[in-house]
Amino acid sequence: MTKVFGHYMSSDVLMLWLIEAVLSFTLIAALLAFGTAKTVMGEAAFAGTSLQIIDMAALVAVLFGIVGPALGLYRRDTLLYTRRLVINIGVVALVVVPVPLVLARLLHADFRRLITTREALWLPHVLLAWLFCLMVTRTAFRLALRHGVFTRRILFVGDDQRVLFPSDGGAHQTAFFDVAGTLAGDEAEALDPAALRARGIWGIVVGTSADAKLPTTSLLHCKSAGIRVFDAVEFRERQFRRLAFERLPADWLIFAETVFTSRLNQALKRGFDVALSLALLVLVLPLMLLTALAIRLDSKGSVFYSQERVGLGGKPFTLLKFRSMRADAEATGPAWAAAADPRVTRIGGFLRRTRIDELPQLLNVLRGEMSLIGPRPERPHFVAKLAATIPHYNDRSFVKPGITGWAQVNLPYGASIEDARMKLAYDLYYIAHRTLFLDLLILVSTVRVILFREGAR
Repeated sequence: MTKVFGHYMSSDVLMLWLIEAVLSFTLIAALLAFGTAKTVMGEAAFAGTSLQIIDMAALVAVLFGIVGPALGLYRRDTLLYTRRLVINIGVVALVVVPVPLVLARLLHADFRRLITTREALWLPHVLLAWLFCLMVTRTAFRLALRHGVFTRRILFVGDDQRVLFPSDGGAHQTAFFDVAGTLAGDEAEALDPAALRARGIWGIVVGTSADAKLPTTSLLHCKSAGIRVFDAVEFRERQFRRLAFERLPADWLIFAETVFTSRLNQALKRGFDVALSLALLVLVLPLMLLTALAIRLDSKGSVFYSQERVGLGGKPFTLLKFRSMRADAEATGPAWAAAADPRVTRIGGFLRRTRIDELPQLLNVLRGEMSLIGPRPERPHFVAKLAATIPHYNDRSFVKPGITGWAQVNLPYGASIEDARMKLAYDLYYIAHRTLFLDLLILVSTVRVILFREGAR
């Protein structure tokens, strides 16, 4: 894992992204300079200078490089499964292709002519070049995975390997590592760095309890020999980008490496929230008006649904949503939404799948009760229940709740205590590593969640 602006990212995936970006740029520039596109570009549509060719190739390569990760091209399921890859490639192409049309004047090129004339093969060639890059790199990446090129061999020192592998339905397999062996704390005293390197051991994860005697000398020798040594909590944080909150000390927040603690950074985040919320409200206002009309025609009851939620510092606030359930949905008391919930109205199912029901929360952001990015606010009834069962659950209130968050882009909808435990691990990671970079990453990943309808109920 590589730390990028305070956030852990897979070094293997970063390398794949960089290789694909460079290959895409090179092939697209070559097409513009030497392919059949050169004949078209030499006419009035495009001046054809070297600088303009570089600008255009860079523009398209950057667009693919930004939109691709945002729409999940570098997630594990997309890397390993062809069907998901094909779907994501198609969506990325649909998003990227119109952008040069909008930015054509910046490059002094008539993109419309390049697309509409019969002999204009530039756009298909660019798409084919990008697809060729993906085909070559993804095939090579899968072959490398099959032969264990990216697999790191781990030696675990401790008594309970569950600190490495939480019971989350196999989510630990998202990281490329393999446990090559397990040793008790006293057995690790005789660790030989040379023997470990001969076995291909990449790192040692120490998961012994706090009162156990650590093999300090042996571990230091291994570390000086280039073998990485991790605490189990740190290892889980790096590999899975979530915190093992069961092992966090009570005062962990005091020493968390959060960026949004100074007044300046808090002002920047608030400015980011206000500016983007206003822009989004202007863009989606027609959609919100149509949604309000559809709700009014579909079922009896108010258009909006207000609900008390727990916000910053544990203070309650009123959250706004478009109503997606019957007016009497909670006549018997608060309840989590279930799959195929019968309380959801006809239009409500669509609103939930597309997340349109969340749009009124932009007003909560403008009022300062929420942020665009943060842990999802929960209802007081469930907060009391979850806090009594899950350690550190109330730590979520250290930051403002958000419309979307790190847990929302990594996990499906949660409707149980076990789901809440898993989401808390991601929420606490966000609190510990929150930066504008991570906020932007979550924001663009939310586009993927909406387009592919991940986790909606």
